[in-house]
Amino acid sequence: MRWLKRIGIGVAAFAAIATISVVAFRTPDTDPAAMRAKYGGPPSQFVDLGGGLTVHLRDTGPRDAPVLMLLHGSNDSLHAWEPWAERLEKRYRVIRYDQIGHGLTGPSPKGDYSTAAFTDMVERVRTKLGVDHVVLAGNSMGGGIALLYAVQHPEHVAGLILVDSAGAPLPPGHAPPLVFRIAATPVLGRLATIITPRGVVKSGLSSAFDNQALVTDPLIDRGWELLRYPGNRTATITRFATPSTPPKAAQFAALKLPVLIEWGAKDRVILLESGKWLNARIPGSTLVVYPDAGHAPMEEAADASATDADHFIETRVLRRLELLQ
Repeated sequence: MRWLKRIGIGVAAFAAIATISVVAFRTPDTDPAAMRAKYGGPPSQFVDLGGGLTVHLRDTGPRDAPVLMLLHGSNDSLHAWEPWAERLEKRYRVIRYDQIGHGLTGPSPKGDYSTAAFTDMVERVRTKLGVDHVVLAGNSMGGGIALLYAVQHPEHVAGLILVDSAGAPLPPGHAPPLVFRIAATPVLGRLATIITPRGVVKSGLSSAFDNQALVTDPLIDRGWELLRYPGNRTATITRFATPSTPPKAAQFAALKLPVLIEWGAKDRVILLESGKWLNARIPGSTLVVYPDAGHAPMEEAADASATDADHFIETRVLRRLELLQ
């Protein structure tokens, strides 16, 4: 019986240490009102989509201009597209929003983070804003969502821009950065909803950017604070545990719209091989590579990537837009 007693003492001691550790290192949620004041000022809007979901979005530019809708990547926010908005909103109506489980939109009321839930949100935002046709652009996870939405709703997509996009299988031997692997591990993931050091966010951003000078304290703080917006950490863990449903090869081949693929040559999150894979399977697509950019060319190569997007819309999309209308 002594061994049972010793096991009981050991378990109790471990539980006590774990509890003390959680209390000592716990990082609480941020205050929603403070976050809205800090990151949701003009031109932000908070739009009721129904069903308990209010989306944080920015809708700028001429109302009668072609619509460019921008989808951010995993654990990011609409702020990632600010460089493009600054450069393009004089020529286009630029719509960008925080996806479910991200930024100031916060968690899904239904707890649904399936691929279908993300593509449905594109449709709900488009419908709510009364937009018939969009040029849809997405980075990383947002690119995968944009791609699937274009497959499902080609009648509403005049053109597609994929920026270091999800949707291709990982090249052999390539693993995602550590921060993503932690989130995808059940035990560590659950712990991450309670203990989320600022350094974890800094590590993720350092993996995404090639130019480390862009990984500034304000950028790290924004990512860290919005990740801790109430419900977002649990949403992140749930999303990583939910299988994604990317388009199938036949659906890639069936795309009948202009597609621009932009990629950072030094992307360590989704390697350039994935961009080449997509380019080889999407009929008529164009691949542009930025030699000194990582996973976010819209921020690291803002001038070049926005100019290329503008040229793509001007030369390949506007004619299709006229036909759709």
